[in-house]
Amino acid sequence: MKPLPFTRPTIDEETIQGVAEVLRSGWLASGPKVAELEAALSRYLGGRPVRTQTSATAGLELALLACGIGKGDEVITPAMSFVATANVIVRVGARPVFVDVELDSRNLDLEQVEAAITPRTRAIMPVHFCGLPLDMDRLYQIAQRHRLRVIEDAAHAIGSSWRGRRIGSFGDLVCFSFHPNKNMTTIEGGAISGGSAEEVRAIELHRWHGQLKSAAGTDTLFAGGKANLSDVAARVGLGQLARLEEFNAKRRALVAHYFRLWQADPPLRLPARGDEGHSWHLFAPLLPLAELKVSRQEFIAAMAERQIGVGVHYPAIHLFSAYRGLGYGEGQFPNAERIGRETVTLPLFPAMEIADVERVVEAVTAIIRGARR
Repeated sequence: MKPLPFTRPTIDEETIQGVAEVLRSGWLASGPKVAELEAALSRYLGGRPVRTQTSATAGLELALLACGIGKGDEVITPAMSFVATANVIVRVGARPVFVDVELDSRNLDLEQVEAAITPRTRAIMPVHFCGLPLDMDRLYQIAQRHRLRVIEDAAHAIGSSWRGRRIGSFGDLVCFSFHPNKNMTTIEGGAISGGSAEEVRAIELHRWHGQLKSAAGTDTLFAGGKANLSDVAARVGLGQLARLEEFNAKRRALVAHYFRLWQADPPLRLPARGDEGHSWHLFAPLLPLAELKVSRQEFIAAMAERQIGVGVHYPAIHLFSAYRGLGYGEGQFPNAERIGRETVTLPLFPAMEIADVERVVEAVTAIIRGARR
């Protein structure tokens, strides 16, 4: 039986040929293909300004810098996400203020967000976990009431929508990821949607050494970094964006089959299903470990014996050493901690077939039922 990974990108031959053409062109770094991808993303997101970067991590950090967030400031963010969400806050000199998440949606508990706001709070950085949009109406009501910026970590959410509007087509600054495991890829890469003209200019400067070029010459306005996307990566992104709606439709169909097969007495706790606006970057149920004789690693090993890949998305951020050092510890965010202990990421990618879902469901169900106490 062939191995089934938990994710795999789909790169078509036209895109591969397009990359070869870029390589032959001699223009490999940021150039016409980057400009073309930014324009295409802008059209996809309703005409908003879009600037690309080498990663969503870089995009989040540049967004914070463009908003002037730094030393002494606080940014509210979920305790359940990839660690980059918090790392960028620390890197600009601010303090991440963690808030717990809802158990099934994995998104910020907005009741707790409002309670966490202090005079030092400058921004909220929510995550649209697995591609399921947060309640955008309520989020922005809170932000407007307290005069806070919103920097959306939409790394999982390209193609997701809230009440018919695409994530990134409205709101404040919205940051996407194009890592190979995301719904579309540029190999490595990311993008920021939104911002005022001044903020877009700041993003451009921060991603290229703080340098301003003009007819009079080149000036360095501040010590910026380097996070510009290559034309090679952008050409991959153009091919991916053209198929994004197709990819996401396939993801929704595969997830619908997972839910259909597990509609009665599922052996594990399924994530919140959402509606047609969910782009399903990941499918990550929770294992009922308290009821099992095996650990999560033993479950993953048993799946590997059946040649089925399983991921873990993610450990709770506040329990990492870097954040224990800021005073965080066990017991503060029980939902994030439970998710971190029990989550498993099951296979989901556009090249999968319905039969692959059935294979995963059969394997998971057999392993869990055989491991019940």
